[in-house]
Amino acid sequence: MSEPITLLTQRKAWKALAAHYQTARTWHLRELFGTDPKRGERLTAEAAGLFLDYSKNRVTDETLKLLVELAAECGLRERIDAMFRGDKINITENRAVLHVALRAPKDASIVVDGKNVVPEVHAVLNKMADFCNRVRSGGWKGYTGKRIRNVVNIGIGGSDLGPVMAYEALKHYSERAMTFRFVSNVDGIDFVEATRDLSPAETLFIVSSKTFTTLETMTNAQSARNWLLRGLGGDKSTVAKHFVAVSTNAQKVSEFGIDPANMFGFWDWVGGRYSMDSAIGLSTMLAIGPDNFRAMLDGFRQMDEHFRSTPFERNLPVLMALLGIWYNDFFGAQTVAVLPYEQYLKRFPAYLQQLTMESNGKHVTLEGTPVDYDTSAVYWGEPGTNGQHSFYQLIHQGTRLIPCDFIAFDQALTPLGRHHDLLLANVFAQSEALAFGMTAEQVKAEGVPDWLVPHRVFEGNRPSNTILAERLTPDVLGKLVALYEHIIFTQGAIWNIDSFDQWGVQLGKVLAQRIVPELESKTAVELKHDSSTNNLIRRYLKMKRA
Repeated sequence: MSEPITLLTQRKAWKALAAHYQTARTWHLRELFGTDPKRGERLTAEAAGLFLDYSKNRVTDETLKLLVELAAECGLRERIDAMFRGDKINITENRAVLHVALRAPKDASIVVDGKNVVPEVHAVLNKMADFCNRVRSGGWKGYTGKRIRNVVNIGIGGSDLGPVMAYEALKHYSERAMTFRFVSNVDGIDFVEATRDLSPAETLFIVSSKTFTTLETMTNAQSARNWLLRGLGGDKSTVAKHFVAVSTNAQKVSEFGIDPANMFGFWDWVGGRYSMDSAIGLSTMLAIGPDNFRAMLDGFRQMDEHFRSTPFERNLPVLMALLGIWYNDFFGAQTVAVLPYEQYLKRFPAYLQQLTMESNGKHVTLEGTPVDYDTSAVYWGEPGTNGQHSFYQLIHQGTRLIPCDFIAFDQALTPLGRHHDLLLANVFAQSEALAFGMTAEQVKAEGVPDWLVPHRVFEGNRPSNTILAERLTPDVLGKLVALYEHIIFTQGAIWNIDSFDQWGVQLGKVLAQRIVPELESKTAVELKHDSSTNNLIRRYLKMKRA
């Protein structure tokens, strides 16, 4: 007979944290630093070239001890081992969760259903590298004999956000003689604008869809096919020279006109939002080259090993995950701001939105019972210093507690005068201002009139992490992405939820499929939705036919 499940809020460490919070909520970071002058040097951790300063968090050694105890009580170590072992921890889909296999070394063994999957991973990587080398060198020619100069990636969700983010993040290393575009939205504007100035004879499309049936992706792929045929005279044999697929459905790929030899596969143990380092990253490899892509994989691998083997109290993903739980579940913080002070990382917060919220936005436990605590926070952000002139006002003086992750680099990839010193000065100044603020006495000392003083006070006590690396390289990008992947895993393990399914995206998609025929019908259709939806459909049809 199995042991009864212990509810998270009934665990000893959780109860201890709840009691501890009653005291901790009155602390101010000014006091914590005042009583511990070495705090800023002590509460740091470093691994795989990433330096984490977590001293500006509303915690003491006792807080951290209790958080680590919570992780242990929730079986985090066992969950980590199960994932790396290839156990089917995605229980609602009965699948292994093995994004870590995508960057495993050739000699590793990760067994799923009795088969070592690592050789397959490297076979796909080698196939990708061969293809990319041919395209980048001009060896792969289009239908008219011209070399490929434009690449358009067609996908959605993880098949788009990862490649877009990686391309922007690593643009410094990209082949500038080639143009890269990304199409995801079923809104026709996305496709039209992406292809408006491209020559069909020099354009390659990558269609990324595991099943090759995804509505948005295949609608855009069909429009791309029509665009190509119009531009190249209508010969259907042109498709094979200008389309490749990232998919597992060879039949559908072939029916579309793509040579199955130019299909790059992946596996059901890779979730879409965890797939940027699989064949889904084909556009990334085309942009930065196979060597840089493999360097990125090595960065992922280094963070994987750190997460798998390092004690929790020095483990970067675990520490950040536990601090997130501290604010989310005890302080009631509802959001996390991710603030990269690096323009190349401008799409990183958007990428993390799917990675975090699709993973941990769950309302039931692994056993299917409703949770009685908050799960995923809302992740958002913009690159610095842009955000300082928009939403930082809310973070500094608003009524909501918003923990922040600052990300910065010691060296600029494109040095220009004093720009980088100014950029880094703002990173350090913002985290300092958030932590310590400015008291009424300090404001008055600057000669501010009494009536204006309340408006100029900064309460401070706003927590933040600062992550520093030497420079943004392919391997450092891999480390950053893996860092957040494992933060998500850790939090999901403690919340006892399935971080690797995404049933929440299904209902709207199913209902949309029912509505499409109603919008496209040439005759009147009886609508059987609620009165609001019926009215909206009727209004749209009336305006459409006007």
